[in-house]
Amino acid sequence: MNRCLLLLLIMTGLVLGGCSLAPRYTQPTAPMQMEWPQDEAYQTTQVGGETPVASKLSWQEFFTDVRLQKILDLALENNRDLRLASLNVERARALYGIQRAELFPSVNAVGSGGKQRLSTDLISPGDPQTVEQYGVSLGIAAWEIDFFGRMRNLKDQALEAYLATEEAQRSAQVALVGEVARVYLTLAADKENLNLAQSTLETQQTSYALIQTSYDVGIATELDLHQAKIPVEVARGDLARYTQLVAQDKNALDLLAGETVSKDLLVENLNSISPPKEISAGLTSEILLQRPDILAAEHQLKGAYAYIGAARAAFFPRISLTTSIGTASNELSGLFGSGTDTWNFAPQVIMPIFDARTWAALRVSKADKEIVLTQYEKAIQTAFREVADALAVQGTIVQRVEAQQALLNAVSETYRLSKERYDLGIDSYLGVLEAQRSQFSAEQGLVALRLAELANRVRLFAVLGGGSFK
Repeated sequence: MNRCLLLLLIMTGLVLGGCSLAPRYTQPTAPMQMEWPQDEAYQTTQVGGETPVASKLSWQEFFTDVRLQKILDLALENNRDLRLASLNVERARALYGIQRAELFPSVNAVGSGGKQRLSTDLISPGDPQTVEQYGVSLGIAAWEIDFFGRMRNLKDQALEAYLATEEAQRSAQVALVGEVARVYLTLAADKENLNLAQSTLETQQTSYALIQTSYDVGIATELDLHQAKIPVEVARGDLARYTQLVAQDKNALDLLAGETVSKDLLVENLNSISPPKEISAGLTSEILLQRPDILAAEHQLKGAYAYIGAARAAFFPRISLTTSIGTASNELSGLFGSGTDTWNFAPQVIMPIFDARTWAALRVSKADKEIVLTQYEKAIQTAFREVADALAVQGTIVQRVEAQQALLNAVSETYRLSKERYDLGIDSYLGVLEAQRSQFSAEQGLVALRLAELANRVRLFAVLGGGSFK
């Protein structure tokens, strides 16, 4: 009969454990406009049509350069920051398992034995002076029956923390892929600038040698000689600067990849890279709600709702149960004999009367919810701004590249004409010097804009959610 009562109590606790005092979660209204910006900066932006949406592509499909794909594979396998994110997921999963296990009773088997000699002053005449006792029992110790959902809400909070950590890991993957691609492109651009600085230095040294020869025979002036020396030293400085940048870019790429990237995976200029695919931002900004960082923030918000339920449940009685069944005897051989069975049934109810900490904990849980809600809304607004910025670059970068190319053509022609006029003795070398500076600056500007175009395509892919990881 007692066993039936015990089973009935356990089943009742499991059924009533479905009660929850947590507020009902509804997804907050996203604090952003549904349509992407439409002013002059976005007129050529891809927002639909046949251009694929970022979320429909895996990173392997988006990045078409085979060498870059191999480096990304290395980074996803070896990067230590990503490894830490994966370990955090494992830890959150284990913590969720611990919290979930609190819902169920812990059944333990206990065996005990003891032998004790008593003082003759402490026993009655005829009683044995040496006492033996042995026992075996199976039971539940201090199991809290979750009538009001406290444990269940804590379990839900742990689950949401685990899911948020999973999304944080995916966000780390997106950030890693984007950073590896950016550094790879930057390394190619700096190598191109290094080659440009080397060729410029050689050209300036040749020009200086010609001016030196003309000066030695009395044709060129001392002013021409010193003016010709200026671009040589500038080019030498640029050569050293880009040599340094290339080395630092390679170090950064090795760190991201988690090992030394072989030279056969590197390129000498941006033209050698197969560009990433063009992508669309989609017709509306709702796509941002699937960004991993926003999903992580939403899971944290759901966890805050669950914690409110646990804080509310603290105001209600807590019922715990300790029970066991077993056998006991004064002889080890008689443990399982007739009449040696034992049982214990000890429910306990704790009714809070006054505890200021429970009220404070409830206020904390509500404040936490508002904090996490604000963080969730800020994450959405930040995401919208990041995509809008990338779309603004996408909508204007082509015109900037075309204008820079036209500028380079113009200053190159200016340099050619200035050189001819100087050789004919019409103008001073100052005009040639200015034209040389303008040409070198225009060439560097074109490399920078081509880098910005490719890097922005990568950034747009990342801020739109980074696609899927196969």
